[in-house]
Amino acid sequence: MKIHEKYLSRCLQIAKNGLGNTAPNPMVGAVVVHGDRVIGEGFTSPYGGPHAEVRAIASVKDQSLLKEATLYVSLEPCCHYGKTPPCTDLILEKGIPKVVLGIPDPHTKVGGKGIAKLREGGCEVLTGVLEAACREHLKRFLTFHEKRRPYVILKWAQSADGFFAPEKGLRDREARPYWISGPRARQLAHQWRSEEQAILVGTRTAIEDNPALTTREWKGRNPLRVLLDRTLRVPAGYRVFDGQADTLVCCAPDQVREPNGRITYQALDFEGDPLPDLMHLLWEKQVLSLIVEGGAETLRGFIKAGLWDEARVIESPRSLGGGLPAPRSGGTLIGEFAAGQDRVKIFSHD
Repeated sequence: MKIHEKYLSRCLQIAKNGLGNTAPNPMVGAVVVHGDRVIGEGFTSPYGGPHAEVRAIASVKDQSLLKEATLYVSLEPCCHYGKTPPCTDLILEKGIPKVVLGIPDPHTKVGGKGIAKLREGGCEVLTGVLEAACREHLKRFLTFHEKRRPYVILKWAQSADGFFAPEKGLRDREARPYWISGPRARQLAHQWRSEEQAILVGTRTAIEDNPALTTREWKGRNPLRVLLDRTLRVPAGYRVFDGQADTLVCCAPDQVREPNGRITYQALDFEGDPLPDLMHLLWEKQVLSLIVEGGAETLRGFIKAGLWDEARVIESPRSLGGGLPAPRSGGTLIGEFAAGQDRVKIFSHD
């Protein structure tokens, strides 16, 4: 492995520590190297805190070494004031002579301006190192700024014979999930929730399963709950309204209500396909990623509209013998692994 790739790989490795906590900022990693020795590291703080470059520079014990060091960072340093000052200003102030980065920042306030500012200040800048790996790592942030919508992950469990849910007669009268997957896969699903900004279900799933849509089985932040409920059919006492997480109810314009605690309402045009408007709404709310957990028709709606980037399908070894057929993403299989008794398959949208 070449020396620049070695340290950019380390940037990506430590950047993962920010997964689920940095949005709407990207999760970035930075490494300070002096004489082929790492003297400082940092990753993006939760939103509002120091960026990766600032933390990496601050971690260097002998600050005089910075004038002979190279800063490696997975994304172009920012050059504008937001919650924190520009990282480019700090880099130039410390006299760091060289910066090696993965990819430019597509944010309209950056977009190459950070690179230009560093070069104008006398700093050597090398770009395009591990570009594909950096784009994969920063896929949520890049999708948000390049496509002006969240990165969309579809998730569902299905039986060995391809069913999403059993026949009605097999379900309990009480509204609760019918588990197809095993406990390890369910815990994994809660981990996934903690890593994304928002989670969505449709009306039927909310009524039949009464899901909480929280991270109960994993340590992490609860995502924003998004409920598609055109005529507000989901009962007020259901768990999606329990106050454990912020909940956004998307309904017809004539159904919009005033906010109630952590519950807010937003009008969508359900006469046509509401999903493009929903994507724009979440983009305006700076939601970088969305995991869609059902139901089957909602998932098929995202697939039909082409509004998805990744599908995570949990396949159980048990058969149902009938019921509601599972969706088919039509994507490319890019990964597969075991989760307890189940198999998890990851598909990418071509």
